[in-house]
Amino acid sequence: MPPVTPVPADDALILLLDHLGLSGLAEPLRAAASSEALTPLAMFAHADGLVQAVMLGLLAASVLAWAIWGSKLVQLTLAQRRLGRDYRALAARGSLGAALSKGMLARMQAAALAEIRASEGLPAAGVKERVANELSRIEAGAARALQSGVTAVGSIGSTAPFVGLFGTVWGIMNAFVGIAESGSSSLAVVAPGIAEALMATALGLVAAIPAVLLYNHLTRAVGGYRACLADAAALVERTLSRDLDRARLAPTVTALHLVAE
Repeated sequence: MPPVTPVPADDALILLLDHLGLSGLAEPLRAAASSEALTPLAMFAHADGLVQAVMLGLLAASVLAWAIWGSKLVQLTLAQRRLGRDYRALAARGSLGAALSKGMLARMQAAALAEIRASEGLPAAGVKERVANELSRIEAGAARALQSGVTAVGSIGSTAPFVGLFGTVWGIMNAFVGIAESGSSSLAVVAPGIAEALMATALGLVAAIPAVLLYNHLTRAVGGYRACLADAAALVERTLSRDLDRARLAPTVTALHLVAE
């Protein structure tokens, strides 16, 4: 049985792109693989298979970080606008039961109304305490839901440089092995392998630096939204207290009207 000849990493990637129908990406990579110039695409095409995998992973992580940032920013913007509209509607009404959109403030109002119905005839102090606990739970749940993707961006920012460094170390090891096998230590032999290896570290920094900035921005945005949620919960508690006081004084006011008549 004839020995199986291993397929080079660049040829394997080109064949995979062709198989997936991505000829537009395969052609530039094929041209770079046959080129002797030290362009970024040529260095990627000539790199070791593991180093190529590291580079592709870093590029995918960078794209993921930007995608999470964009989606979370849209989500936060819409949630803050909805919360602002509902806040103004409830504040203008002055009592629970305002017509609100299906947002966090609507959930808080529904929780307060449900507790009032369940605690009919019980002291007002206990109703306020139970509603405050439920509002805190709703607020914490909303913050956790928004924080889920933010931690992924932070993880990319903290680990991408080390992943790139791993690719660089592996590439330099292969470069030294190639130098030893060729028996030549000239710059023309050493430079391409080291340049290909250092490209992994460069991509790690390209992925990490924006990810750290995006993480800080999202953290501040989520913190601002949590402050708005705290204001909304305080509004529900104030409105609830006002409604309970009205209900407690209503029999007295009715009796005074009857005596006056």
